[in-house]
Amino acid sequence: MTSTEDDDHRISRRAVETSIRIAVVWLIAYLCYRAFHPFLVPALWGTMMAVAIRPTHLKLAALLGGRTTLAAVLLATIILALLIVPGVFLVESLASGVYGVIDSFRHGTLVIPPPPEVVKTWPFIGARTHEVWLLGSHDPRAALQELAPALDGLGKWLLGVVRSTGSAVVQFTLSTVIAALLLAGTKTAANVALRLAAKLSPVHGVASVRLAEQTVRSVAVGVLGVALLQTVLAGLGFIVAGVPAAGLLTLAVLVLCVVQVGPGLPMIAAAIYLFNYSDTTTAVVFTVWTVLVAPTDNILRPLLLGRGASVPMLVIFVGAIGGLLEVGLIGMFLGAVMFALGYQLFRTWLGLGSVEGAAPEAQAAGAQPAS
Repeated sequence: MTSTEDDDHRISRRAVETSIRIAVVWLIAYLCYRAFHPFLVPALWGTMMAVAIRPTHLKLAALLGGRTTLAAVLLATIILALLIVPGVFLVESLASGVYGVIDSFRHGTLVIPPPPEVVKTWPFIGARTHEVWLLGSHDPRAALQELAPALDGLGKWLLGVVRSTGSAVVQFTLSTVIAALLLAGTKTAANVALRLAAKLSPVHGVASVRLAEQTVRSVAVGVLGVALLQTVLAGLGFIVAGVPAAGLLTLAVLVLCVVQVGPGLPMIAAAIYLFNYSDTTTAVVFTVWTVLVAPTDNILRPLLLGRGASVPMLVIFVGAIGGLLEVGLIGMFLGAVMFALGYQLFRTWLGLGSVEGAAPEAQAAGAQPAS
């Protein structure tokens, strides 16, 4: 065999070996992804939660004598109490409301109050809505037959909402646990993130991590935190005032608040209902509550967003709607943060934005990347 043939043989053998190695690496990566895929969304949201509440965790750990694990457990417990307990109530309210209406239709016990005359004045749909509503108040079964096609789709959608909300509560719980684990090892997690960023981009990697931290914290606290606060306040108002379908209205408030529309529409609709079908005192008190709750985001959001990276509301809207359609209820939160993060990183890449000095640990990681 000639020297040229030996060289060709070695090159062919190396090519085959390299191809096999690449195939094995890709296979391992694919299998790891499939195994981790069920935890992908909770892990991402848990990471973002950890980033958002890290300053609070550090302060609490300092008060507890540097015990970061205890501080993480306490924060996780508080988050579960503030978010998961209302979430479980929301699921229960949605489920009981949806199945209660279905059961009432089946047994003919559903009572629909007659429509107020103001319904006739609604543009485009007022007359038809008043007609069908009036028919439903006298003969629910006849109205059901007339609206059967639309109600069939609505019923399936409502059942899907109940399942999605229940799944979101489970994912929120898992995300909170993941956030607590990350906070308990906050130094290790931060060091890994910074060193990985320095490996990927020695010049801009650490600054990008700093920008990501600012953006995630800003959106999570200034947008999602305010949305959750308004949702809880609105939900309490619905429950105390005895508004029907309080769970569904609360869910509508949550979606509208995250996409930056605000809680006004469901709360105003509930106030109108109370003025027509409840006592005047309850209606007036609920209206005052609506006036107090509705502008909360306009007061708190600029204060909280002003502490971090500024993100256009359109970016939050698109990310939240896209995440909601793609993943479900928790995707609404995840999509808002991820899209805002991508927007900020893209602006920085184009040279339209910058990050002020990186944190000391970021500078150290950038100066001494892992070998």
